[in-house]
Amino acid sequence: MMFTKSLRPRVRAGEITSSVRIWLAPRVRIGGRYPLLDGQVEVTGITEVDLADITDELARRGGFESRNALLATARHGRGERVFIIDFVFAPGPPAP
Repeated sequence: MMFTKSLRPRVRAGEITSSVRIWLAPRVRIGGRYPLLDGQVEVTGITEVDLADITDELARRGGFESRNALLATARHGRGERVFIIDFVFAPGPPAP
């Protein structure tokens, strides 16, 4: 999973533990580990929601100032399905 550069330190610190993604289909899986900085993001949950379910509060929990700011970043490509991805940051090298 990729994060904007400004969010990466907050993900690593555990301040951000969810992300809204707009994809054609899920691109991650529960239990999957994806490299980030000096560790990995481990996906702990995936929930598909409607675009209307994205609120300012949900956007702030994901590190954005508002719903509009989140959507400006999340809306790229042809995706139409909206997913909330829950995760934890695991420091250290990837497991073999």
